[in-house]
Amino acid sequence: MGGGIRFIILLFLVLLQFLDISVALPLCTDSRAPYAPNYRGAFCAYNETTCCNYAKNMKLKQKFFSMNVSDTDCASLLKSILCARCDPFSAELFRIGSVPREVPVLCNSTVSQDSTQSLQSTNDFCSKVWNTCQNVSIVNSPFSAALQGRAGIPTNSSSTKLTNLWQSQSDFCDALGGASDDGMACFAGEPVTLNSTGIPSPTNGMCLEKIGNGSYINMVAHPDGSNRALFSNQQGVIWLATIPDEGSGGILELETSPFLDLTDEVHFDTEFGLLGIAFHPKFMENGRFFASFSCDKANGPNCDGRCACNSDVNCDPAKLSPDSGAEPCRYQSVIAEFTVNGSASQPSMASRANPSEVRRIFTMGLPFTAHHGGQILFGPNDGYLYFMMGDGGGMADPYNFSQNKRSLLGKIMRFDIDKTPSSDEVNDLDLWGNYSIPVDNPYANVKGLAKEIWAMGFRNPWRCCFDSIRPSYFLCADVGQDQYEEVNLITKEGNYGWRVYEGPYLFSPSQSPGGNTTPSSIKAIFPVMGYNRSDVNTNEGSASITGGYFYRSTTDPCMYGKYLYADLYGGAIWVGSENPINSGKFVSSRISFNCAHDTPVNCSFSPESSLPALSYIFSFGEDNNKDVYLLTNSGVYRIVRASRCNYTCAKETTLPSPGPDSSPRSEAGFYRDPYSTFVMLTSLLCLVFINYYALL
Repeated sequence: MGGGIRFIILLFLVLLQFLDISVALPLCTDSRAPYAPNYRGAFCAYNETTCCNYAKNMKLKQKFFSMNVSDTDCASLLKSILCARCDPFSAELFRIGSVPREVPVLCNSTVSQDSTQSLQSTNDFCSKVWNTCQNVSIVNSPFSAALQGRAGIPTNSSSTKLTNLWQSQSDFCDALGGASDDGMACFAGEPVTLNSTGIPSPTNGMCLEKIGNGSYINMVAHPDGSNRALFSNQQGVIWLATIPDEGSGGILELETSPFLDLTDEVHFDTEFGLLGIAFHPKFMENGRFFASFSCDKANGPNCDGRCACNSDVNCDPAKLSPDSGAEPCRYQSVIAEFTVNGSASQPSMASRANPSEVRRIFTMGLPFTAHHGGQILFGPNDGYLYFMMGDGGGMADPYNFSQNKRSLLGKIMRFDIDKTPSSDEVNDLDLWGNYSIPVDNPYANVKGLAKEIWAMGFRNPWRCCFDSIRPSYFLCADVGQDQYEEVNLITKEGNYGWRVYEGPYLFSPSQSPGGNTTPSSIKAIFPVMGYNRSDVNTNEGSASITGGYFYRSTTDPCMYGKYLYADLYGGAIWVGSENPINSGKFVSSRISFNCAHDTPVNCSFSPESSLPALSYIFSFGEDNNKDVYLLTNSGVYRIVRASRCNYTCAKETTLPSPGPDSSPRSEAGFYRDPYSTFVMLTSLLCLVFINYYALL
């Protein structure tokens, strides 16, 4: 009996470990998640996970011996610096997305004792490298290769000693050392470890003000940095609007005419419509703008693309049983390019776009009438267009599209829309439209696989975001089917499990005309946050996740750095806290919310719960001040200071609310008057000190 009990307890602990979805997910420099090594005796040894396969280990080994370093102490330091490429947190160490580096950021004396690394002598490592190696000859030095022509280093210098490249230790560590103000890791000679500060306490509550009654599904801040943004509804109308200052009592002001009206082209239904909008990263120069929408090929010749159910993916359209009764691939998913050029003297002055398409970027026929994703985002680091696509519908993805690397369904795609391919290239690469393939896409050079794929294994990704402070953090919510709603941290070539898994749970489809995928054949990445569908009580009797944003505004300092997401049906909102910072490990909890007593537009309340009746939460939005908005069926809500709802936030500085016209904004989106500048700087300083003491 005792042995049986011990076995049950052990099994229970194993299950708890398996179902723990808060697994740390660091990131490699190539945007992939680290993995468990399948080799022994590697040059760069890491105990659990690594960013280096065997071939990369051998290249680093060859590079090390080519340096021909005679001093053993210096050689040991150089080996550790080279092997930082294999560290599970190498993206942080090499500052992914900034100027490319050959060496990691070395911890130096500017890094305080409360660094996120729990390593000895982290403050002195850059000095240690200088003192140990300054007069040592280093052939093919990674230091000179990385920094020639910068920081006072002679161009094309062939010197082998640090003292010939830098005049002092201070110059050396100014160029190679330090850590960012955002708490990113630095390298101290050993694998990076992060200190947990304990599970962050949940905020007391989230306060909302309602600034408009309109129902929108997309919001995109204007690239000019002003307090303007685009709002679009699912039917196909895009509006340019001016957002009032928080606490001013103002409401959302829409231009009298639409920025762009696509209702004649858009097919609108439950899961069809205008699903995504995006400004080109260089909109202020080129005036380019993009929209993602659904169309019906029965209504026009411009809606006619290849069917996603085809022989390439072992799917016969003639054998499909569409859930709507319509012919297979009658409805299409489209990305189109528009421009504001010619409508104003410069793009920032344009209040409308030209109604005619500049070009059709992408068109794909949909096998069923659900799970089309549709959001489009430009990567803040690479400038490429990311396109979120669901599995195409059908109960339990019957054709297993999400796990098929020849199919674009159930994927996040990545396009280069700035390079127009020739017709021959389109045919040779088997493209679905007028775009090019980024050379570093996972399958860009793999014959027979879909070269557009960036990540896979999604059921219906509904609202993704890049963290504005850490662009390497790319989070995506994915709608579940029976058990689980999930949030995933997206990495290059990541497989997020559907339909082998639904969140952390194994999934067994009822039918599989497209075949099955076994759990052992994939390296599934489990969610970092989420909730069981059974834990959410909604009027619809169901659940559907809506992804949000990392909160980076100073309006509610207690919310800063937390990730927000919600259930579509309006009854629940979650706050996810990462601990340790930059670990990819999150703990989330539901947060109470209410409407401010002085909200500009009156909130309606649910008689059952006495909470704001948000109805459907379609999406979240973010403006140029990083304030976060809820786009709901009942209107547009902004997250405001907690005290306006009588919630407690110890970090909040209580100051009088500005009047409607007391805080004019510049084109850069910052306040110019002394009072508002004081408020902003005081809030930022408070955050710095709070974060400093929180890490002690």
